[in-house]
Amino acid sequence: MTVTKNKEAEKLIKGQDLIIKSLEEEGVEFIFGYPGGSSMNIHQSLSASKKIRLVLPRHEQGAAFAASGYARATGKTGVCLATSGPGATNLITGIMDAKMDSIPMVALTGQVPTYSMGMDAFQEVDIFGATLPCVKHSYLVKNTEDIPAIIHEAFQIANSGRKGPVLIDLPKDIQQREIVSSVKKTFSRKGFNTPLEPAKSQVRKAIKLIQEAKRPIVYAGGGLRSLEASQELKRFIEKTGIPVTTTLSGIGCFPEEHKLSLHMLGMHGAIYANMAINRADLVLAIGVRFDDCVTRDIGAFCRDARIIHVDVDASEINKIKIVHVPIQGDAALTLKAFSDEIKEEPQIKPWVAEVMKWKKEFAFSYPVPTDAIVPQHVIIKLKELAPNNSIVSVGIGQHQMWTAQYFRFQTPRSFICSSGFGAMGFGLPAAMGAQMAYPHRTVIDIDGDGSFLMNIQELQTLKTEQIPVKCVVLNNNHLGMAAQWDDCNNKGSREHTYLGEANFAEIADAFGLKGEKISRSEEVEPALKRMLAHKGPYVLDIHYPYNDAKHGHVTPMIPKGKTYLDTIMSDGKILKDYLAEKGDL
Repeated sequence: MTVTKNKEAEKLIKGQDLIIKSLEEEGVEFIFGYPGGSSMNIHQSLSASKKIRLVLPRHEQGAAFAASGYARATGKTGVCLATSGPGATNLITGIMDAKMDSIPMVALTGQVPTYSMGMDAFQEVDIFGATLPCVKHSYLVKNTEDIPAIIHEAFQIANSGRKGPVLIDLPKDIQQREIVSSVKKTFSRKGFNTPLEPAKSQVRKAIKLIQEAKRPIVYAGGGLRSLEASQELKRFIEKTGIPVTTTLSGIGCFPEEHKLSLHMLGMHGAIYANMAINRADLVLAIGVRFDDCVTRDIGAFCRDARIIHVDVDASEINKIKIVHVPIQGDAALTLKAFSDEIKEEPQIKPWVAEVMKWKKEFAFSYPVPTDAIVPQHVIIKLKELAPNNSIVSVGIGQHQMWTAQYFRFQTPRSFICSSGFGAMGFGLPAAMGAQMAYPHRTVIDIDGDGSFLMNIQELQTLKTEQIPVKCVVLNNNHLGMAAQWDDCNNKGSREHTYLGEANFAEIADAFGLKGEKISRSEEVEPALKRMLAHKGPYVLDIHYPYNDAKHGHVTPMIPKGKTYLDTIMSDGKILKDYLAEKGDL
């Protein structure tokens, strides 16, 4: 008697195909990836996928930032892919950026074969070890059979609780090995099942403080965006009438044109927001880290206020500022519990009236445009002309702060910014990722010349992949923020901040894109209209002079280690001197 094996029951699949199949089952739409020797097998399998589109950036850092931009715009997990060695290490800046801002990302890296690991093989690097401080979790895949479970776990970890990046390192022989097709997916990792429901006892304590408060304020951060809590925040604010200020990461989580919005607080935030939070008797901090760009002198920050801190990550609570009511939990669920339980509107009308008076008195201001272009005016005009559902990405520098101050974002996920890590070169590739997610929305990269130069190669990606990002480059030939710090801290001795002149319109033309250069104020509005009307990618190079402190600095500004009373105002005065003259100290 002859026994024959049922070959149909034992279908073989290569690891590289199993990777793509597993990614498809996680709902991945786009991968931003650059090929190389240790990842080319994955690219071969990816080319056969009918569900995933590979977007080829021109640098691995661009891949990581594009994946971040996609994730920030959608709330889904962004995916980037690189080869071993320098390809993998080029992802690290983007991975760390995602870690600091709690952005869900899965970074896939090729690796040399397992039998070559530890031998300094060509393009070998211990990317697992190198990224341990930068990720939420990481994997080195040692068995092809483990691929489906690892990929499923990675996506669960990246986009749950306090979100963040996960690394999967895939040796080449693991990719090439054939196994019997079997996809087993479970998720039971101890320590990653974050409690989301707030403790009822803590909610009751918080509500008691809210009802007793005479000068409350809500301090809202990026955790509201991560946990889709914006609608619950708006409901809570409209029920209680409490003014709200946001961090840089929190911009858009509460409509900035709402009467109770105090806009951004912190180093370059609104004077009225910083005054309000430091004169409040209750601070309701939601999804924030009490980072130094907000608090400055941590000992003096909110010195006389009781603090309620809501965060999904228990390690953030009492880490920097000791609080009175700690609440670990999902921001949306916690705010819903507050709104459901609060029976009476807090008696805070005198406080709100005082805050609104500050809001009018200390409104943002900038020089009136003459012949030369004023960058703040450009941003205001762009806001007026751009569609209401536009997404704006920024690089790092003065342009970033002016955008945060003047654009007035109304919805979450419409402002994309490297907040915690402050990574130059972020704006263009992040806009690229957002545009892939929303091909029919206007996506604008507002950038500075220094930041734009760091990943300018992605202009070729825009051309080749037909990604219609609009780039507005505020070009003053300087590293503007570094020059400003030299002006403030080093008596105007600007060291190594001059970049030289560049014509980005001509560079755009070299890449085959539409570009335009302007340098006079009367050209701003017509040029913006032409850019927004153009169907494809566009580079608008806006030249303006870097002048003295009065005209070239981002104000207001709280110097490092100082308090809100040390704020440098737009006219160069110090806030405490101004308040002393009024008898308001």
